[in-house]
Amino acid sequence: MNTYEVLVKGREEVAAGTMAFRFSKPAGFVFKPGQSVTLSLLEPPAEANSTQRIFSLASAPFEDGLTIATRMREGSAYKRALKALPLDARIKLKGPRGLMTLHEDRGRAAVFIAGGIGITPFMSMLRQAAHERLAQPLFLLYSNRRPEDAPFLAELQDLVRRHDSFHMLARMTDAQGFIDENTVKGFVAGAAAPLYYLAGPPAMVTAMKGILRGGGVSDQDVRSEQFYGY
Repeated sequence: MNTYEVLVKGREEVAAGTMAFRFSKPAGFVFKPGQSVTLSLLEPPAEANSTQRIFSLASAPFEDGLTIATRMREGSAYKRALKALPLDARIKLKGPRGLMTLHEDRGRAAVFIAGGIGITPFMSMLRQAAHERLAQPLFLLYSNRRPEDAPFLAELQDLVRRHDSFHMLARMTDAQGFIDENTVKGFVAGAAAPLYYLAGPPAMVTAMKGILRGGGVSDQDVRSEQFYGY
């Protein structure tokens, strides 16, 4: 992996307690949708474990800049320091890394199952797929407590309206309960030989693996990424 210096170019709240950060894109930096990077503060706080974090890129390769999104936990000295950086502050980026990328067999559907901020690698994939006008069927099961807790929900709803190959079921657990086996089966009925991608807090990823396994999905057809420090 290569190391670069990037500049902070913006920040915005994308859901309750969740912020997106935008950075300049280094010359020659190439990544696949769904990959992640390590961001290291050049002047980190004195607290332990506050120097660097790994983030999935929410931006797509065709975009001019790089974007990550994260829950802003009060106990994280790293995240407080990141939020406090002024525009054009320098930060070190290392990457890309990760195998959580869209399969190349376009005849097979992709089913993304995301919990909260686990949506970030799928945003990268979906934005790139929309840019390329990809005809591959893409299904997103997106679980959050409430609509206001769901990062990028409005953009995702717009993608559904504009692209026939993209399908989404947004499940709000406070009102509708958690995703179960019947929910998955009903949503992806008719999908051609789907591969499943899971991203979210560890408990959610573990539960979904069990649900898929119980529904007859082979472990070889499931790819996952856990988001610690949720």
